[in-house]
Amino acid sequence: MTLTEHPGPAAALAAPGRASDAHPLDMLTGDEITAVRGILDAAGLLGESVRFAYLGPREPAKADVLAYTSGGPAPDRRAQALLLDLATGESSDVTVSLTDAKVLGLVRIDPVVDGQPPILDAEFEAVEEIFNADEGWCAALAKRGLDPADVRAVPLSAGSYGEPSEVGRRVVRSLGFVQNHPSDHAWAHPVDGLVAYVDLTDRRVTRIVDDKVLPVPAESGNFHDLEYVGPQRTTLKPIEITQPEGPSFSVDGNLVRWENWSLRVGFNMREGLTLHQISFRDGEKDRPIVYRASVAEMVVPYADPSPVRYWQNYFDTGEYMFGRYTNSLALGCDCLGEIHYFDVVLPDELGNPRTIRNGICMHEEDYGVLWKHSDLFAGSNETRRQRRLVISFFTTIGNYDYGFYWYLYLDGTIQLESKATGVVFTSSLPDGPHDFATEIAPGLGAPYHQHLFSARLDMTVDGTVNHVEEVDAVTAPIGPDNPYGNGFRAQRTRLTRESEAARLADNSKGRVWHIVNPETRNRLGGNVAYALHPEALPVLLADESSSIHTRAAFATKHLWVTRYDEAERFPAGELVNQHPGGAGLPAWTAADRDIDGQDIVLWHTFGLTHFPRPEDWPVMPVDYAGFTLKPVGFFDRNPTLDVPRTTKAHCTPAAPTPDSGCCN
Repeated sequence: MTLTEHPGPAAALAAPGRASDAHPLDMLTGDEITAVRGILDAAGLLGESVRFAYLGPREPAKADVLAYTSGGPAPDRRAQALLLDLATGESSDVTVSLTDAKVLGLVRIDPVVDGQPPILDAEFEAVEEIFNADEGWCAALAKRGLDPADVRAVPLSAGSYGEPSEVGRRVVRSLGFVQNHPSDHAWAHPVDGLVAYVDLTDRRVTRIVDDKVLPVPAESGNFHDLEYVGPQRTTLKPIEITQPEGPSFSVDGNLVRWENWSLRVGFNMREGLTLHQISFRDGEKDRPIVYRASVAEMVVPYADPSPVRYWQNYFDTGEYMFGRYTNSLALGCDCLGEIHYFDVVLPDELGNPRTIRNGICMHEEDYGVLWKHSDLFAGSNETRRQRRLVISFFTTIGNYDYGFYWYLYLDGTIQLESKATGVVFTSSLPDGPHDFATEIAPGLGAPYHQHLFSARLDMTVDGTVNHVEEVDAVTAPIGPDNPYGNGFRAQRTRLTRESEAARLADNSKGRVWHIVNPETRNRLGGNVAYALHPEALPVLLADESSSIHTRAAFATKHLWVTRYDEAERFPAGELVNQHPGGAGLPAWTAADRDIDGQDIVLWHTFGLTHFPRPEDWPVMPVDYAGFTLKPVGFFDRNPTLDVPRTTKAHCTPAAPTPDSGCCN
């Protein structure tokens, strides 16, 4: 990238007004988005063909926010914009001060070295028009007996394969799907054996790969059509969730308080939902745990090596942007109970604000037994109910829908659960069994693939001085200290440098990672820590020599630990689209910085390896992936001893008995 000095706009362009109690981590408002556009326009950076590939908050450095929290001055309010000129393909990364209403810096993006900005909806929408004007594409469809008017173009990120004609150019690759009528789900009818490469700037097809003519699967996939799915069941009785006294949480702007938890809710068009300054009130003190948490990247590598599909590897965060495709959630369908919604304000591609109503859902829910014991000696019988606060959003990226659910529990546990649903990506599979795909309907295949997420966890366990210990369960050998061979212990390995902290999980050893504050102790003199519990499912399975292995290096390990740097935000680098690889975590950790007793960030890879089933068609039941953070010595004892018994009114059966009080 090339940094260019740029004059600010006219002094008359005023900064947008902000409420006096606004927080530096608040989401951008509609007025602020409009102000950014005005600042860029006044600086001469906009034009008829310029579009906003991204516009979002440029968060202040952690030290500045923590100083503000302690009574210091408010940091400069800033925004970042990625601008793309559709006519020339030129792009730039611009930083704007909303406080001073001026451009602070402009970086010209070199697409050969830096990659490209995310793909725009305007570009997606243009591809079908480009196809229909291309003789080669129309001829390939005619050879298959297809009318171009019935074929939906599905343009997809191209990756980076070093093809000379693509280096430095803005390109996509596109497959086709037949749509038999306006409400038909085209995913059921792939036009396989055919792919077209498109230069988005020149608006032309540069190459057609017509490998073979395969039959288009005919069976419908219209799960919304009762004629296809059959009559609906009538046996399900209603479940109604009520809180007659209202929810237990309070909301002040983006600040949420629930039981002993407090945190700030954020959102941007790349990551979607972000959580900030998560702390737990222990006695009279709010103790910090996580400064910032988000899903900072996701890659979906496909396993089909065919000439028309080998390139299918999608970075749904960096190339498409989670937040941009956020769903507007509906009560009773997406969220159930006493709900608080947050609206989300994002820019459109012209830089104007648009509001996604009910983009974030928050509620609390019962989660079964919190703790219980019936004591033989004391004659006591005590049970307490667990609850959790749920903060979630859903996004739709093409054929897949993803929900991200953050859970905060009464006992100090934090959990993230991703929910993958939607429609599996399809292929033609006329010959039955296949090495790299499952037949999910007659002649219809679903290639094997992975969904690999990277959670960025900027930890502040009781402060910014932390280190990480890898803890394994190991067998103790028979000897003087273990004469009967029944002993086993927790083996702790302190990770002191970035080179040591690129790790794989190991369920055979129950491996977890403790984030420890060495400067504070609990009442027993032990370390104060939180433990990251991974699910330890497979990391990236592509060969080490593959392009995707280089581009998605973050997904080759379950854990990375880095020294905090405000510029290090995305594990595959700032610009992922068509980037040749090597950016992000592998580049940062090459410095091999000290992470022992430092301000550190954990990057955790989790996800699914998906061998599709017939049961995943025509719409996929939710599959789950995630991780958990649990307190380990963070509290002096069980922090939920003050949770009261549940009252009879909330647990009496329909036919009461004399002993129907469930917790009394």
